[in-house]
Amino acid sequence: MLKFALMVGFRYILFSISFFCLCAASIKSLAQSVETGVSIELAKYRKSVISKVNYTLEFDIPGERKEKIAATEVLRFHLDKKDRALQLDFKEDKSKLLKLTVNGKSVSIDHEKEHLLIPARYLKRGMNEVQIKFQSGEGALNRNTDYLYTLFVPDRARTVFPCFDQPDIKATYNLTLKVPADWKAIANAPLKTSTVLNNQKTYQFLTSDTLSTYLFSFVAGKFEEQIGKVGDEKAAFLYRETDTGKIRHSINQIFKIHDDALRYFEDWTDIPYPFQKFDFVAIPDFQFGGMEHIGAIQYKAATLFLDATATRDQINSRNNLIAHETAHMWFGDLVTMNWFTDVWMKEVFANFMADKSAEGSVGKDVFDLKFLLDHFPSAYGVDRTTGSNPIRQQLDNLKDAGSMYGNIIYHKSPIMMRQLERLMGKEKFQLGVREYLKKFANSNASWPDLISILDKYADEDLQQWNKVWVNEPGRPVVDYSIKYEGSKISKFTIKQVSEYGNDRVWPQIFELSLYYKNYSKDITVNFNAAEIEVEEAEGLEAPLFVLFNSSGQGYGLWPTDPAIFDRLYSMDKPLNRAVSYISLYENMLNGRYIKPVDLLTLFINGLNKEKEELNVKLISNYISTIYWEFLTRQDRERLSESLEKQIWNAILEQKESNVKKLLFKTYQDIFLNSIAYKKLYEIWKTGKAPEGVKLSEDDYTTLAFSLALRTDSSAVILNEQLLRISNADRKRRFEFIMPSLSAEVKQRDLFFKSLELKANREKESNVGVALYYLHHPLRQATSIKYLKKSLELLEEIQTTGDIFFPQSWLQATLGYYQSTEAAEIVNEFLKSHPDYNPKLKAKILQTADHLFRAQRLLN
Repeated sequence: MLKFALMVGFRYILFSISFFCLCAASIKSLAQSVETGVSIELAKYRKSVISKVNYTLEFDIPGERKEKIAATEVLRFHLDKKDRALQLDFKEDKSKLLKLTVNGKSVSIDHEKEHLLIPARYLKRGMNEVQIKFQSGEGALNRNTDYLYTLFVPDRARTVFPCFDQPDIKATYNLTLKVPADWKAIANAPLKTSTVLNNQKTYQFLTSDTLSTYLFSFVAGKFEEQIGKVGDEKAAFLYRETDTGKIRHSINQIFKIHDDALRYFEDWTDIPYPFQKFDFVAIPDFQFGGMEHIGAIQYKAATLFLDATATRDQINSRNNLIAHETAHMWFGDLVTMNWFTDVWMKEVFANFMADKSAEGSVGKDVFDLKFLLDHFPSAYGVDRTTGSNPIRQQLDNLKDAGSMYGNIIYHKSPIMMRQLERLMGKEKFQLGVREYLKKFANSNASWPDLISILDKYADEDLQQWNKVWVNEPGRPVVDYSIKYEGSKISKFTIKQVSEYGNDRVWPQIFELSLYYKNYSKDITVNFNAAEIEVEEAEGLEAPLFVLFNSSGQGYGLWPTDPAIFDRLYSMDKPLNRAVSYISLYENMLNGRYIKPVDLLTLFINGLNKEKEELNVKLISNYISTIYWEFLTRQDRERLSESLEKQIWNAILEQKESNVKKLLFKTYQDIFLNSIAYKKLYEIWKTGKAPEGVKLSEDDYTTLAFSLALRTDSSAVILNEQLLRISNADRKRRFEFIMPSLSAEVKQRDLFFKSLELKANREKESNVGVALYYLHHPLRQATSIKYLKKSLELLEEIQTTGDIFFPQSWLQATLGYYQSTEAAEIVNEFLKSHPDYNPKLKAKILQTADHLFRAQRLLN
């Protein structure tokens, strides 16, 4: 019995030991699990144990693009504990890792699921040093024939060198670049030394400021350099532009706009410019408008370099862009989000503060109009769709961070922030933001960190406000009723409901205006419930019409008084007319108040009457959209000749050169008839624009594309236009786009097929333009067959491309379709992929929204 008991006890002990070992192994395995990308669990662990990070990097960059880039890295960091293997992020083939040394000991290379694994036994508490000899990855190096630039946002530093690629592990960098002797280079830090030996130039840079991996950057290549002054320091500007007119017209302005913006933000934040230097570079065909790399801001060259033909919209875009990237020096660079869940925080402040920086110089009326037109149409373009997303989105892995970018964070969030500033008051808002910047300087913070600080300064409860505006998608649909007793208002009721059925209230402040024969009455409304009574309106005389959101600050689908249709131009303020244009268009899309063909007629008739350039740009865009997407083919053919005549007459009758140019572009976009073709062909052929219209080389290039779309002789036009282009970068861009405009279907088929290869998608902005022409409404009979494959490529596009590429790929592909067949292709794709990446599915629903609405409005 005792023997049996001992045997049972022994077996129990063995079982317990085995079970314990299995559990421990399981826990250890879980703790050391490796997955593709950078998961939030990995990021949190590394942040808890790693600090004091420095990268010493050297890249040997040959002039020949096909040659590989040899690189070395010395990574130093402090480690609090060594309870597991350390994961360094490197999204490249293992074969590119050549040698690994950890704290002086040679270590075999273990690379798994995009991570270089360093066993815990080679690490120590305290400072560690990891040396790596490797071949640089090129996923985010953007190599061209004679220049390259890095672009690591959001998680692409790991495609070039092994690193802790997460925003909250900030580091300093010591960079050395070896490049051809005739190349120039800039990086985050000032230059320490440069030497030339054997036709190779070595740039050694000082230790950088503390920055996140996505902000580490360098640019090298054949560039021209201009030195100017920004703030109190000299700044270098690199560029490849060769048009002397654009250079002469732009250089001084570019430096001045930077200087004005930097001084404004220093004053507003009460923090002097926080970094060692302020250089910037203009890059041909850059993927974004700009990127806020500390000490080496990157811009799309075409946005910076303008000539005498530039419209006010182009000038505003340049001003906004420069102010936006400059604002990032404080908002995003000095204080960086903990995780890309809050990537919107840096973008909302960059956009919102860029707007604010212009407020004092342009006046309130111009500022209000510009803010409305810059943000509301773009925000509505996403928020009205079933694929809309909240401003703040959950993110589990950085590999999906790129899909979080879009018009919600760039355009809805500034609208939200302006509402917040109005709710708090400008002075209290500024005090709260200053405290936030100073508390988290050179560190990281989250939206809850900021909102908790602002809450101290606010009289209202910001937490509930935050729940609706920041954490949930969508917009309210607003309606109203007015009751009268005799000729006076007895009751004025306003209601709001969610566009897609959820019971929510968007607390906001807006204005409505009651218009009378010789005056108007403005009423400020605190719209903080599902239904409210506008008591201030009670007892007022019955108006001719009511304009909702007359100040342009309220957000939602606002009602349109039918009486406004005949009185649009009785409103003196351009802002009030712009509000009406936007509300009419948004309601048309929702099937309220007005049909597409009637709204098109209303806008066309307004081209002679609207004198404000920014408003002409708005309604011109609406005209093109309605014409191609919300008219039947029969209606287009029936109306085209009349519309062409009306637009051409408006060109002749308008006085301002820039307005004439906007109308000329609209004419060029919508024309179908032979008379219009001959007129435009003659302009292109002779280079003689209509009187008062100034056209640049880029304008003539776009005109050549429009003509090529509408003729069987496209090759003749395109080849001749190619000969007119002297700038090498613009010539390469034109050559890339040409096949998408070929009159030969087989050549267009081959071009689309070529885009299946990543190498042919590297110039993403050029791909977007080519896809626009490939899928133009005049070509959809032969291009609709590309839709299924385009959708199938989307996941690869997200994996291999930059942050805006999935959206631009979809927009250029789906943007102009209106047919039932196209809608069925999209629906079938979504149906056959029930477990599709939800963020990419949302992008599809966003870009297919017009296609789906066309089914309801045209059938």
